[in-house]
Amino acid sequence: MKAKELFKNKTVRLIALGVSALLLLLLVYFVFFRQESPTLYTATEQEKRLAILLGEIEGVRSATVMITEKEGNPVSAVVVFEGEDGILTRTRLMEVAASALSLKTKDILVYPAN
Repeated sequence: MKAKELFKNKTVRLIALGVSALLLLLLVYFVFFRQESPTLYTATEQEKRLAILLGEIEGVRSATVMITEKEGNPVSAVVVFEGEDGILTRTRLMEVAASALSLKTKDILVYPAN
């Protein structure tokens, strides 16, 4: 059956029109109405600086830091790093972060990125 003969069928024309309308609506939605997902968290300057410092440690390719503050003072931090995972690397990250933030090492959590 040729395409010209196929479009003589009323049902086929209605289905084609419906699919075309749906595609047009999706196109309009994605071009004009889709919003970017909001960023849940933006790193502070202190977190960015500490992440750069931690990225300089042997065995660490990059690090992300989140500092929890209470009344403007750091009370804990979480470090997520990419690189070789080992007790020495984690200890170095913990000690450097604790020293930079004037915290105890027990207040610093260190995790490898997946």
